[in-house]
Amino acid sequence: QTSMKNMERELVCPVCKEMYKQPLALPCTHNVCHVCASEVLLQHGHLYCDPTSEPTSPAATPSTRSPRLGRRAVPKPDRLDRLLKSGFGTYPGRKRGAVHPQTVSFPCPACQRDVDLGERGLGSLFRNLTLERVVERYRQTINISAAIMCQFCKPPQLEATKGCTECKSSFCNECFKLYHPWGTQKAQHEPTPPTLTFRPKGLMCPEHKEEVTHYCKTCQRLVCQLCRVRRTHTSHKITPVLSAYQALREKLTKSLTYILSSQDTVQTQIAELEETVKHTEV
Repeated sequence: QTSMKNMERELVCPVCKEMYKQPLALPCTHNVCHVCASEVLLQHGHLYCDPTSEPTSPAATPSTRSPRLGRRAVPKPDRLDRLLKSGFGTYPGRKRGAVHPQTVSFPCPACQRDVDLGERGLGSLFRNLTLERVVERYRQTINISAAIMCQFCKPPQLEATKGCTECKSSFCNECFKLYHPWGTQKAQHEPTPPTLTFRPKGLMCPEHKEEVTHYCKTCQRLVCQLCRVRRTHTSHKITPVLSAYQALREKLTKSLTYILSSQDTVQTQIAELEETVKHTEV
């Protein structure tokens, strides 16, 4: 138990304090999540460009590139050098307003040192695929060691194979069918992996399939962590979903209070108009 806990600490990102997602290997040998690294650079005033958008980036793998980008012609090395020397275009870690390329300094959250990433910023980093596989295997080990049993089986209970966020329960295959009969509203519930702790189902970003966490006031739309660090929202006003929800709720509450307070006056005016119509008809 203790050794598993120690191993879990080694698989946690020093920025988000969660297990690594697409970890990037820093020159100081420490690792950081792709999204976390992007946010750190953004906070330090560097424009962010998704490394997957540059086919030459070592941080991009064939599975993460867009098929549309894969069909584009790769710029010739000499032309790419001319573009970088002339200061045109954006790339990971380019400073806002910079005319000429400059090296990017990344503050490593693990060793508290400023690490030089070169001119390409995150584009010069490699994804730590070995660490990524270790994290995935660890997750599978935890799931196997803590088997979740069906909550509706009569003894002997079968192992749960599906979960339902709406029902907040885990089921075996037969029980899932039994409690989600065809032709009912429950039949539309989407099965999820079985778990003992069901989080409320959050809204998902249609583009990145990640849970939305922020609201862009400029675009008036919900955004996920990956949307947030894209160049599209560089100068936009972005707030956490909870803050946006509370502000909108207060605004609607005030409007509703005003409407309800004016209801009696409006009803009186309607009654007077109806009397006037009757009088006119007579």
